[in-house]
Amino acid sequence: MEITVAHGDITRQQVDAVVNAASSRMRGGGGVDGAIHRAGGPAVLEDCVRRFPDGLPTGEAGWTTAGRLPARWVIHVVGPNHAAGQRDRSLLLSCYTRALAVADELGAATLAFPLVSAGIYGWPKDDAVAAALEALSSADTAVTEARIVAFDEATYDLVRAALPPR
Repeated sequence: MEITVAHGDITRQQVDAVVNAASSRMRGGGGVDGAIHRAGGPAVLEDCVRRFPDGLPTGEAGWTTAGRLPARWVIHVVGPNHAAGQRDRSLLLSCYTRALAVADELGAATLAFPLVSAGIYGWPKDDAVAAALEALSSADTAVTEARIVAFDEATYDLVRAALPPR
């Protein structure tokens, strides 16, 4: 699998599936979650409510329609909230590996990932990047491209610097 980085808006990525950093309630919110729900439209929330009436636990993943997004699916992952004391790194790693497993079930070959838990959930960005690359580079998956999408230039530079040279 090729791991790439892009600077921009995750909701505009031309991929099979966009990965959403969701809250455990799975009802939309701020940051990446809010952007995906706004861009995807009401179909994303309706599918979340139908498929995940009780939400999802931290570290888990599930999929819904992508609504109006250019992707076919949204794969929702629930990252640990570092700011609230959830500091188990294995839960952060699980977000990436579970998203890839869901992608394999769906037949999705290309994925766009945010840097899970590194926004409002406060995971230190250096370690969030390291965890993403660790989980993605060691995964056994049929996914051909895992694209980490950085909204700001500083995060893009951080991810780009951490990627192994091609």
